[in-house]
Amino acid sequence: MAKVVCVLYEDPEDGHPTSYARDDIPEITGYADGQTAPTPKSIDFTPGELLGSKSGELGLRKYLESNGHEFVVTTSKDGPNSVLEKEIEAAEIVISQPFWPAYITEERMAKAPNLKLALTAGIGSDHVDLSAAMERGVTVAEVTFCNSISVAEHVVMQILSLVRNYIPSYQWVVKGGWNIADCVARSYDLEGMHVGTVAAGRIGLAVLRRLHPFEVKLHYYDRHRLPAEVEEELNLVWHDTVEDMVPHCDVITINCPLHPETEHLFDAQMLKRMKRGSYLINTARGKICDRQAIVDALESGQLAGYAGDVWFPQPPERDLPWRSMPNHGMTPHISGTSLSAQARYAAGVREILECYFEGRPIRDEYLIVEGGKLAGTGAKSYSEGNATGGSEDAAKFSEPAE
Repeated sequence: MAKVVCVLYEDPEDGHPTSYARDDIPEITGYADGQTAPTPKSIDFTPGELLGSKSGELGLRKYLESNGHEFVVTTSKDGPNSVLEKEIEAAEIVISQPFWPAYITEERMAKAPNLKLALTAGIGSDHVDLSAAMERGVTVAEVTFCNSISVAEHVVMQILSLVRNYIPSYQWVVKGGWNIADCVARSYDLEGMHVGTVAAGRIGLAVLRRLHPFEVKLHYYDRHRLPAEVEEELNLVWHDTVEDMVPHCDVITINCPLHPETEHLFDAQMLKRMKRGSYLINTARGKICDRQAIVDALESGQLAGYAGDVWFPQPPERDLPWRSMPNHGMTPHISGTSLSAQARYAAGVREILECYFEGRPIRDEYLIVEGGKLAGTGAKSYSEGNATGGSEDAAKFSEPAE
């Protein structure tokens, strides 16, 4: 029987919920590209419950233990004394999330001779050293499209919150004020602005479709150009490089995977190419942006605002300047883990595990690495290499700030 180690984020401070704001959630059976939602044989949870934290266990314990497997769930993932560091040595499967990633580095794989499957409960597997996985024959899979719309909605929310200066305006109300001039001194209309996306895959295209009714001018970069009918429908302008696109845009949203080609794509030089006073939204991966370059651009006014929910490492240090830099709208990594999204990615994890244990093929769209090479979605979206360097700094989150 297999040992399955599952790394999930911490429970709410006041404990796992016993009731919820809504009694149900809409059932999503398929996605815009024709892909069906996850189709496990059964589930052992109620959609709309908190499944992504430690006590939620992705609804997997009954299924795994009834089939004789050992199931270890932990939040402790960073540093040499973490539970993950200890348990991975005998693990056959490691389940993690992008929001609270278990960094599966080459060093950790070397300690885990039985590791066969690294499974992401969500989308984005850059926390796994893909090159090491290919070399060691470890399959890497994720629940593609399960939370793409969740992230796209978050992008639109953050664009509007920055452009309309929502967060400082809300804070005036909380403080008991009515300072209209202070609120509107940095508030603009999105209408008529030029908005560009770096990548127009499942998330990027969903962002473009949701922004189109705002009567903005839409741009995109992607190494795979969209069909002509989609470009015509949304009145899109395609650019063959990111460098060419960014000077034209008032708002840039990053929706590409992290791999060696995109690591620190938005460095000081790229930010200088952007319009002064533009906005940058990053819900892709924190490492796509140079941390200090973002701080400098906000402090100089080159950027009017920066928002997103992705950091590197995760969780970030408690004294990281991104927490206090001016004109930001950062949240913890939450865009893809709404209660609605959790129901889908928990079901997707169950589907992948059923396929794995029953010897059935895992859906091609779920695969990132298989058989020693990039496969499925991985072959279309990733490049070979490793983007986990520096992940050891995540251990600093548990250390008190000086």
